Amino acid sequence: MDHVAPSPVPLGQAEVSQALQRLHMTIFSQSVSPCGKFLAAGNNYGQIAIFSLSAALSSEAKEESKKPMVTFHAHDGPVYSMVSTDRHLLSAGDGEVKGWLWAEILKKGCKELWHRQPPYRTSLEVPEINALLLVPKENSLILAGGDCQLHTMDLETGAFTRALRGHTDYIHCLALRDRSPEVLSGGEDGAVRLWDLRIAKEVQTIEVYKHEECSRPHNGRWIGCLATDSDWMVCGGGPALTLWHLRSSTPTTVFPIRAPQKHVTFYQDLILSAGQGCCVNHWQLSGELKAQVPGSSPGLLSLSLNQQPAAPECKVLTASGNSCRVDVFTNLGYRAFSMSF
Repeated sequence: MDHVAPSPVPLGQAEVSQALQRLHMTIFSQSVSPCGKFLAAGNNYGQIAIFSLSAALSSEAKEESKKPMVTFHAHDGPVYSMVSTDRHLLSAGDGEVKGWLWAEILKKGCKELWHRQPPYRTSLEVPEINALLLVPKENSLILAGGDCQLHTMDLETGAFTRALRGHTDYIHCLALRDRSPEVLSGGEDGAVRLWDLRIAKEVQTIEVYKHEECSRPHNGRWIGCLATDSDWMVCGGGPALTLWHLRSSTPTTVFPIRAPQKHVTFYQDLILSAGQGCCVNHWQLSGELKAQVPGSSPGLLSLSLNQQPAAPECKVLTASGNSCRVDVFTNLGYRAFSMSF
């Protein structure tokens, strides 16, 4: 007697829509909660998902622990960037930044506290804000993106206090020099610009693509990622990922990777980078590739190191990009599991 396979249960319209949405999802941004136990992730559909790191990392964790505890619609367009203060989650999309209370989000009350729009040159302009940077000493937030300017917002009053102009094209990334009130910005024009916040002026420019050892004309001149550690900077994008000595504007190490990098960070005596391709790359400062750790997304856009002292048990690296998954690395050498929208 022939066995007849049971007919598949037809998916409803909502399930089909959700499956397609997950298939085409990009996670642009991440931010760890002030307590270190939760992770916010923002996607191209304007949604923010909150994952419980402590539940996902628990020895009793089930598959359900790796799903969002809450998902809410935050912006009409993609959530390009997020940062957390000691009380708030700040998110940025097309032309606006919003503030949310972490305490309310964790109670699943996802009502925005405020939203602000920088003073753009025309009312028709709605540029992407895809880089946010906290300046704790000033209690301020710096926003940058499609209008080629850095805008400073006072977090106490919500007022925009200055605009820094110098880039001639879209700004992709920002980094803060901790010891001095200086900010680095990198963008589509191929320049990394150093700004002194005390005088609100550009004090140094490094046009990376003009240096022969870094230049890769076939990839373009754009700077897609940068990080700084006192007198040192690492940046990449179209040009090669390169370590620079800032005082002398000298490239000291060119890292041997062909794929354009979209995120980079200093970690202890290493540099971690990610971009096209599914791997998190571990570099020694000398340029030696120490490890390439595969993730589950075909391309990575965001790395987040949870180093909150309040939750040492949640000390992890998370990576996200061109998929609905957030990879979790409990040990930098391998991916432990993935959480999913």
